[in-house]
Amino acid sequence: MSARRRRNVERVRRALTPADPPIVNAILGSEAFRVQAREYAQRIGMSAHLVIEEVAAHMNEMAATHNQRIIDAWTRFGHWMLRGYDLLIDEEGLASLRALDDKHSLIFLMSHRSYLDEWVVPPTLTAFGIRAPFGVAGANLNFFPLGTVARRTGIVHVRRATSDAPLYRFALRTFIGHLVSTRANLIWSIEGGRSRTGKLRPPRLGLLNYVVDAAQHVDAEVQLVPVSIIYDQLPDNEVELMTSEARGLGKSPENVRWFLGYLRGLRHRLGRVYVDIGEPIALKARLAEIVAEDPASTHGVERLALEVCHRINVATPVTPTAAVCIALLAADRALTLDEILATVEPLAQYLAARGSPTAGAANLTDRATVRRAAQDLVRSGVLTSHSAGKTTVWVIGPAQHLIAAVYRNSAIHVLVLRAIVELVLVGADDATSDSPYDAWGEALRLRDLLKFEFFFAPRQEFLDDLRAELCLIDADVGPQETGPELSPDDAKAYLASMNWVLAHLVLRPFVDAYAIVASQLVDLGESGTVDMDRFIAQCLLKGHQWALRRRIASEESNSAEMFRTALRLADNRGLLDCDAPDIGRRRKDFADEVHALQRKLDRIKAFR
Repeated sequence: MSARRRRNVERVRRALTPADPPIVNAILGSEAFRVQAREYAQRIGMSAHLVIEEVAAHMNEMAATHNQRIIDAWTRFGHWMLRGYDLLIDEEGLASLRALDDKHSLIFLMSHRSYLDEWVVPPTLTAFGIRAPFGVAGANLNFFPLGTVARRTGIVHVRRATSDAPLYRFALRTFIGHLVSTRANLIWSIEGGRSRTGKLRPPRLGLLNYVVDAAQHVDAEVQLVPVSIIYDQLPDNEVELMTSEARGLGKSPENVRWFLGYLRGLRHRLGRVYVDIGEPIALKARLAEIVAEDPASTHGVERLALEVCHRINVATPVTPTAAVCIALLAADRALTLDEILATVEPLAQYLAARGSPTAGAANLTDRATVRRAAQDLVRSGVLTSHSAGKTTVWVIGPAQHLIAAVYRNSAIHVLVLRAIVELVLVGADDATSDSPYDAWGEALRLRDLLKFEFFFAPRQEFLDDLRAELCLIDADVGPQETGPELSPDDAKAYLASMNWVLAHLVLRPFVDAYAIVASQLVDLGESGTVDMDRFIAQCLLKGHQWALRRRIASEESNSAEMFRTALRLADNRGLLDCDAPDIGRRRKDFADEVHALQRKLDRIKAFR
C-alpha cells in the first residue's frame, strides 16, 4: 500500500464514530452490501475491511434523518426567508401524487432557480400529505450551522467532484440504492446546479443512474416526478452572482458570512413563487419501452432525463415578469404601458391557442397585471420608469439587460418551436422552384444545432408539433395538409399572415454566442487541442469587442455559460481535441453555418 493510501486510511479511521447513524448501520449490516464490498475490493486490489471502513466514513458524511422538531423549526425559518414572496402551489398535481406515494418511491426531479428552492419544495410536499423526501444537495452548503441542521431535515450533502474518488462514488451509489430499496422518496435538481441563464440547464445523470440501477432490484415501480419551480423575481444577491458568473468571474464560496449576506438580501417584495407538477414517468416501464425501441442503444438513462426536462418545461408557466421583459427586450427602447400591452397581446393569444399555462392563470393582457409586473421590476432595479405628465414609460435599466434576459428565458421553452418554424419559412422563401425544399429536414437540422440548448420532444412528436405550429399561423390549414415540402409561395403566404415574429428575440442571443465560439475555433486553425478555460476567456474578450462593434445584438451573448454549451455542440461535432487533417475546414464550415443562421434571424427581425 502506498504512503498516500495509508494516510487516507488513517484519516478514514479517525473519521469513524463509535455509533454510526441508523441509516448507515442498516446498510453496513446487510449481507448484500458485504458481498458488494468484497467484490469491489477484489476489483481494485484492496482489502474488504479497508473498503468497508472508507465507505462507512463517506456514508457518515451523507447520513441524514427526519427529526420532526427540527423540520418544524426549519419550515418556520423558511417561511421567514420567503416573506417577500407568495407561494402558488399546484394543489391538484400534488393531490394526484398521494396515491402513488402509498405504493411507490417518488423521485422528485426539479428545476433549480434559487437557493430558496430548498425551503420551498420539500415543505410543500409534506404539507400535502406526501412522505418527507431525502433531498440531495451539494456539499458546498454543508457548513455549520446550516449543514448540521439541514441533515436533520433529510438533506443528504454530496460532493460535486468525484472523478478521483471511486470509493466515494461506490458509497454514494450504495447509499442511494438503499433509499430506493426501502421505498424512500428523493428530491434533487436534475440540472445539478442553479440556472445561470433563466432556462433549464442540461441534466446531470449521475444520481439518476444510481436510481435506475437500484430500481431494477425492487418489486415496486419507481416514479420520476418532474417539478417546475419559478420565481417572479430572484433575490438581489443571486442576480448579481449570476451576472458575475456569466462574465467568467467565478463563483464565491458559500460560508456563514455569505449566508448572512444572503439573508440580508431577502427583505424586499419579489412577487410570487410558482410550484407546478409535471406528468410522472414510471421509470422501469418507460426504460423497457426505450430498450424495445432501440435494443442497441446505451442512452436509455439520458433519454429518461431529457423526457423529465421536457415535462418540466411543459409544466412551467409564463409569468407576467417574463412577458414584460420579452416586450422590452424586443423593442430595445422605452415603452408606454399601452405599447407593452400591444407587444404582449399576440404573445398572450399564442399561449392561449397553444394551451400553454400562465403563472397563477394570470391574464397577460390585463393592464393592472402588466403594470404591477413593471413596477415590481422598477423596485428591483431591472427597469427604470420615467413620467412626464400623464404618460409613464419603462425601459431596461443600465447594465440590466442580462437580468431581463434571465426572466425572459424562463418563458423561452414555450417559444422555441415557433422560432424554428419562422426560420424554416424564411428558408423556404429563399428556395428556388428548381428543387423541392425539405422543410422538415431543415427543422431537424436546426433541432440538431440547438439540441444542447433546448429540450425537444422525440423526433416524430417534434415534427407533429411543428405542423401544429403552422396550423396556429394559418387556421385554414390542417395538419394533414402540411407535408415536408414547402414552396416559396407557401412560405410567403405563411409569412404574410403572421402579425408578430419572435425568432430573433428567442434564438439570437444563443446563435450569437455560437458565432463567437465558432470564430474562435476558426482562429485556432489546424490546432487540435482546446484549453477550455483559456478558450472561454478569449471568447469573453472577443464577445465584448463584438458587442461594442455591434457584430452581436447585445452583451447578453457574451456569457461563459452560453460558450460552454456551444463548446458541447462543437465537441459533439468533433471540432475539439481532434487531430483530423480537415479540422480547420470543418471548423470553418461550422462558422459558416452559424453565420447563415444569423442572417436569417436578421431577416426575421426586419419583419417587425
